[in-house]
Amino acid sequence: MPIYEKTCPVCGQEGKKLTSDVRPVFPEERLLLEIILEKPFAFEKDSVWNGNGNNYFVNGKKIKFSVKDMKNKDTDAIRKQYEELKAQNTYQYFEEQMERFILCNKERYNRIVEEAITPYIPAPIEVYSDLMAAARALCGSRPGIACILGTGSNSCLYDGTEITEHISPLGFILGDEGSGAVLGKLLVGDCLKRQLPAPLVRKFMDQYELTPALLLERVYKQPFPNRFLATLSRFLLENITEQPIYNLVYTSFRSFFLRNVALYPGADTYPIHFVGSIAYYYQEVLRAAALSLGLKVGTVVQAPMNGLIRYHFTNEEKNE
Repeated sequence: MPIYEKTCPVCGQEGKKLTSDVRPVFPEERLLLEIILEKPFAFEKDSVWNGNGNNYFVNGKKIKFSVKDMKNKDTDAIRKQYEELKAQNTYQYFEEQMERFILCNKERYNRIVEEAITPYIPAPIEVYSDLMAAARALCGSRPGIACILGTGSNSCLYDGTEITEHISPLGFILGDEGSGAVLGKLLVGDCLKRQLPAPLVRKFMDQYELTPALLLERVYKQPFPNRFLATLSRFLLENITEQPIYNLVYTSFRSFFLRNVALYPGADTYPIHFVGSIAYYYQEVLRAAALSLGLKVGTVVQAPMNGLIRYHFTNEEKNE
């Protein structure tokens, strides 16, 4: 992971010079690079960066690549393969790498942001993840479990100051239980596999002007299927009194608790707080799922801003 200081503040290891300038390689560019190198998805889970002079680095090591070699490549074949594979491309691992990058370089970014803002807004600046924002907004300075349920899902154990435990959400393909994307995915799957009553399936298809072919196109061939699937979860809320719909949502929330929250030490003793639109609008089902497992849901809010303002005002008063 690229760092700007001599020693990594996270692992304590000393870094080595990589390049004078570096930028992250986004999944689209990474896939194109892999196709050119005839290694599709070889670097999908890796830390991939670009330095000066079209130098590419994977996990800190420079890989062999030259723009000059492109003249011998069949660009039409490359374009065709990219179109065939792009639906399988994902931002999951890229986002995980960016979170690590921010964590490793947060002091530097605090200084950069502070230098840019303090001439206009004289206030201390901090750069943290959305999960830390959720923890501070929901728990304040008290220990607890903070969860995000929106398009995706996330959670952590918070000791009142720092995040001490974190179960990776893994994205909507492998995880993200209880999220809008997964609820939408379950809804689509149940519709296409005839697990829901036919009238309910027709209602869903008509309301969103969808067909099985269109659904498969949006999920497998168009970008950001997680966002598309999350928009469909609104149908579940509108029809939550239908028993099959209630069961789908209830079961997904139970999975979120079992595969994430219940793994934290003392999960049955801490308050479990939530932020996000899915948690907020489905909180009755969410609380029922938690109660069935002997867990207790605490605060549920749609957005973290009010809690963050309260947290910083309280801390500021303590420091005066």
